[in-house]
Amino acid sequence: MNTKIQAIRGMNDILPQDSIVWAQLEANIRNVFGQYGYQEIRFPIVEATGLFIRSLGEVTDIVEKEMYTFIDNLNGESLTLRPEGTASTLRAVLEHNLLYDGPKRLWYSGPMFRHEKPQRGRYRQFHQFGLEALGFPGPDVEAEQIILTVRLWRELGLTDLQLQINSLGDADARTKHRAKLVEYFSRYDEQLGEEEKRRLHTNPLRILDSKNPALQDIIAAAPILLRDIDAESRHHFDQLQSLLRGAGIAFIINPRLVRGLDYYNRTVFEWVTTKLGSQGTICAGGRYDGLIEQLGGKPQPGCGFAMGVERLIEMMKECGSVTAAKPPDAYVAYQGEGTMQAAFTTTEALRDSGLKVVLHAGGGGFKSQLKRADVSAARYAVILGEDEIRNGKLSLKPLRGQGEQATIELAQAIESIKQGQTHGSL
Repeated sequence: MNTKIQAIRGMNDILPQDSIVWAQLEANIRNVFGQYGYQEIRFPIVEATGLFIRSLGEVTDIVEKEMYTFIDNLNGESLTLRPEGTASTLRAVLEHNLLYDGPKRLWYSGPMFRHEKPQRGRYRQFHQFGLEALGFPGPDVEAEQIILTVRLWRELGLTDLQLQINSLGDADARTKHRAKLVEYFSRYDEQLGEEEKRRLHTNPLRILDSKNPALQDIIAAAPILLRDIDAESRHHFDQLQSLLRGAGIAFIINPRLVRGLDYYNRTVFEWVTTKLGSQGTICAGGRYDGLIEQLGGKPQPGCGFAMGVERLIEMMKECGSVTAAKPPDAYVAYQGEGTMQAAFTTTEALRDSGLKVVLHAGGGGFKSQLKRADVSAARYAVILGEDEIRNGKLSLKPLRGQGEQATIELAQAIESIKQGQTHGSL
């Protein structure tokens, strides 16, 4: 006996009842991104592995443990399913010389892939919306991106969100701080787990993200990068705070916020919530002024963020902001010699008027068709029999609320459905 083939663990189907929520979310995001002048860019799901090694850092968790990488048997290339969108955006920008005429605001969406332990809001195939502002050096564009997210949360009806910000300074400040962290955490070598020991000599900033309960007091007393940042970065960060306060946006400075990717500098930020348990970050980003040069382009500043669709949908459900799907306006039932063609014509005329209409398919008598009409949640049944067609009319039967079945002309039916009432009766 053949066994059923199931979806790969951590890669989920999105069923019709869920797709409605996804569409609602996507429409809101597209609208808000467009309001701020961001243009959509689309790029491949598969990229050269080297793109992510160069951008994310060879010793990051994503590159070392989480990427889906494989060898193309036809030409021997190492390829990777994209784990994030910033590197692909910048690769496309450089390849097509999109910055030739000045700065750009771009956004993207789609599935990303990381081999993580699946849990609520975190999957191996997950979906992101992200945006990137390229060629803008000041804190104004960072403030605008954060203001954009505030508008989006309002449109989506999300509450219980906290904005956390920090500054990582420039490369020299981070290099000096890393030396301090190595010296500090080396004192506690016996308490460090294997993961922390590995990070100590590769990326000690990542130790600050450790969830090991035994290390929390040690981490809390570790040197703070924000105290060591350069004067320019400090001024940049102060300006950002001033702009956010001027816009009425509340935030907290989290000096332990470092982000998990090597390419960030200066500003980093996250939107976090308590509604999703341990997976509390729903949007994160920051500035990455050195990344374009790192990928082979001329130096250009950049900043952006990404947000997880699955977590946003969980938040919408928690906040009760999911809008129920609109049921069909009408369900067309027909029976009798020569009625099928008339049913098609009538249904298309109803749709031409802007109505959402389901046409019965699969045969069956009027009784079974009306049962299907009721199950469809349509507000009306449009009935076409031989008598109706002979007289150039149709029968309109309310399926929800008050009203009686009436035999009327098509134009009257359209008006009645739109007004939510029938005219006359049998």
